[in-house]
Amino acid sequence: MLLADLRRFAAAFTLFPETTLPEALRELGFVQADPIRAPARAQDLVLRQRVAGYRAGDLERLYPTLDVAEDFFVNYGFVTGRLQALMHPRPSVSVWRSSEWPQERRKRARQLLTFVRRVGEAHPRDVEARFSHGTVTNYWGGTSNATTHLLDAMHYRGLLRVARREGGIRLYAAHEHAPFRGGARERAARQDALVDVVARIYAPLPASSLGYWVRRLRYGVPQWRDELTGALKRAKERLARAHVEGIDWYWPVGHEPSRSEVAERVRLLAPFDPVVQDRARFELLWGWVYRFEAYTPPKKRKLGYYALPMLWRDRVIGWANARVENGKLDVQLGYVAAGRPREKAFARELDAEVERLRSFLSSER
Repeated sequence: MLLADLRRFAAAFTLFPETTLPEALRELGFVQADPIRAPARAQDLVLRQRVAGYRAGDLERLYPTLDVAEDFFVNYGFVTGRLQALMHPRPSVSVWRSSEWPQERRKRARQLLTFVRRVGEAHPRDVEARFSHGTVTNYWGGTSNATTHLLDAMHYRGLLRVARREGGIRLYAAHEHAPFRGGARERAARQDALVDVVARIYAPLPASSLGYWVRRLRYGVPQWRDELTGALKRAKERLARAHVEGIDWYWPVGHEPSRSEVAERVRLLAPFDPVVQDRARFELLWGWVYRFEAYTPPKKRKLGYYALPMLWRDRVIGWANARVENGKLDVQLGYVAAGRPREKAFARELDAEVERLRSFLSSER
């Protein structure tokens, strides 16, 4: 096994042939979300590479008809019904116990849940008009609407679900589910299934990355936080493995990295696309450091506000910054030290990718 084999595998494994939106979601299991549009939201940029004819905003528009839910897995995003069923019920970390929330907050949560159940779908504006809980200090040290903050907390703990969005605003419904009373064996089976989803999304994984992603499951299944060390140990015994250049790499059983075939295609990937999301793996496979710089002061940026990694065949050779101005798509390119490939095939495929990006964005012009 060579590093080149793992690189081809990484470039090909989750970039499966384009299919329908429901099928792509089933194949991935989870798509990370991000609200920044530069030139489109991350979830749309991820799906455009895997869904035939996909247009920016299709996921949000079709959300009520899909077997998908906004939820937290290893990050916040969209999970399939099957994956959510494995993760939940989240309220097994009971917010109704005195050790979880103060009595006053539990009282407000019960009142809010009763209200949401009665109305079916609740806009935060309507909830605020009904309860008006004031403001609270948020995660970043600023102030947030306390009612919205409570809605978010109840969503995170599985008491509410996102029914749909209206103008980008989440509308909530009650999340009804049966309590989970499985024993240790069933818990372990669920945890193993969740780890397998992680491996399927981010494979091939160096050992350090496998540990990182499994530990991040604590956000999606906090009720099993203390059992994830055991899940990681079982994963290392269960997954396929190879020792390459001093590092153990892992991937789902049944796949052979050395047989991977990559497309003769340029792809401008989202910063959170599974191919490039793992920054440590990125550097191991492609030999340079990619950083997401949207929150970096402009003067300190090296790649750009929302640089899209540029994949050519099995190499990430540079990046692009794309934006729409006056109805026209402007794409600025940058390359790593080796520079722009001189092949005519690259120029042809780059033009084709820019045209695909333009078509993808056409619904948001």
